[in-house]
Amino acid sequence: MRIAIDILILISLFFAVAGTVGLLRMPDIFTRMQSSTNIGTLGVLGVIIGGTMYAIWQYSDYTMAVKIIILGLFYMITTPISGHALTKAAYRHGYRPKEDFVVDSYGEDLEDDD
Repeated sequence: MRIAIDILILISLFFAVAGTVGLLRMPDIFTRMQSSTNIGTLGVLGVIIGGTMYAIWQYSDYTMAVKIIILGLFYMITTPISGHALTKAAYRHGYRPKEDFVVDSYGEDLEDDD
């Protein structure tokens, strides 16, 4: 069981490193925010599952497992929402991508506000 937990944590580590590389290499704030929310969701998912498995099989502590799951669900819900809000705020403050959007839903929202 310990090997499965370690593999899950290594998968999370891979996504965290890949997301960090994406943050450094992406050209604009919009693609960087996509990369950073991947760190928050995919990078944490394996740690949540691995931590839950560890709490159950190593400690036989189901209350700790429930707490990890609740914290993980909260984190998995709030990270994409905050990334979206930050991206929309950047768009409202005048940041634009280096290439044109195919579909510009943010721009349509701004037109409605005027």
